[in-house]
Amino acid sequence: MSHSDQELIDAATRVRENSYAPFSKFKVGAALETDDGDIVVGSNVESASYGLTVCAERVAVWNAISHGKRKITKIAVVTDTDDLTPPCGVCRQIIWEFGGDIPVLFANIAGKVETVQMRDLLPRAFDTKFLK
Repeated sequence: MSHSDQELIDAATRVRENSYAPFSKFKVGAALETDDGDIVVGSNVESASYGLTVCAERVAVWNAISHGKRKITKIAVVTDTDDLTPPCGVCRQIIWEFGGDIPVLFANIAGKVETVQMRDLLPRAFDTKFLK
């Protein structure tokens, strides 16, 4: 079952409220779709040791992996910013490894949405083909 973009955005918007962002106040929600049609969510989690903070996108991917999912087909990222916020570099790498060239939806809580392909976010990506 394939979910609509809006279903993913709605799931990411809801989980964004679970974000733990006491330092930055920058709440992020992510929702991804797996190849078997499940929606898996994640929100960012900050740490007093800032370097240990984890982005919503990676939390969603780790959550999917923890539930036996190995392939994602699209992901939505929702923030409360006027300018739509793309995934950071680390998240781009992780999304590529588990999704490849999938659509990435950037959205804000005001309803603005943009879709970008991963190949445009992470050109010449490093992946397992280089490890053989």
